Amino acid sequence: MPVPESVDNFCGLSARPRSISPTRKERVAPMDPVARPRPAATVVMVRDGAGGVEAYLQRRPRTMGFAGGLWVFPGGRTDAADGDPAVDAIWDGPPPSAWGQRMGVTVEQARAFVVAACRETFEEAGVLLVDRPPRDPLAVQASRRDLLAGERGFWVMLARMGVRLDTARLRYWAWWLTPEGEPRRYDTRFFVAALPPGAVASAEGLAEVDRERWLAPGLAAADQSLPMLPPTRFTLRDLAGFATVDELLEAGRRRPVEQVLPRLEGRVLVMPWDERYPVPVPPPDREADP
Repeated sequence: MPVPESVDNFCGLSARPRSISPTRKERVAPMDPVARPRPAATVVMVRDGAGGVEAYLQRRPRTMGFAGGLWVFPGGRTDAADGDPAVDAIWDGPPPSAWGQRMGVTVEQARAFVVAACRETFEEAGVLLVDRPPRDPLAVQASRRDLLAGERGFWVMLARMGVRLDTARLRYWAWWLTPEGEPRRYDTRFFVAALPPGAVASAEGLAEVDRERWLAPGLAAADQSLPMLPPTRFTLRDLAGFATVDELLEAGRRRPVEQVLPRLEGRVLVMPWDERYPVPVPPPDREADP
């Protein structure tokens, strides 16, 4: 399976330093038109831990071109199949039309965002956001391998397992766009979901993940030894004020979501509220493990 482009790398922004010595040709070349953002979805899985709410994070290998060495949430671009209306036959929870109203997009766009969120959660963390646990755990593992290999579509896989997509497990949480001027840009919708009872999040066997951790959002957001791009750190900061997952999910029902489009000034990202965030660079390997 080709390594997917991470969307929680600020949805396209490379964490690797750019050259500060452009060639003469680069200096005189006209500016490229602003790249059109590609739709993507990210899911923050949360659970109640001994000390309060915990969020699931993964670290990308340093060798990855995007977000290499950074801590991210599971996520990725929407696929054409994510918007297939056939998935409605196994759809529980708010329908695509309701999600469209919630996110301010068309029904077709909403369907793709929500399905992509559920699909990426299964692909990258092995967690199914469905109406009930599948009867055969071995079949679930085999289905995940087939999905990652591109041998079977997501909704077809769910139908074969006898489960239904449960979109009521999701809460729409944030909306980030990659800064203008980046060659790869993403329109990423962030969702929050509770880890289902009995489920285990695991990225075992995925080449694009070299570590995974459950962390208290406030501690993770404040820990500068965990390199992250802004959407990750600011989302964790937003989650830090909730004592329980139930409280967090209830807040997600009514949470106002506005587009966040930072601007890039050299090696600094400037948020719409004027907070400045240096573009992170992964630490040396010997310092990478906190």
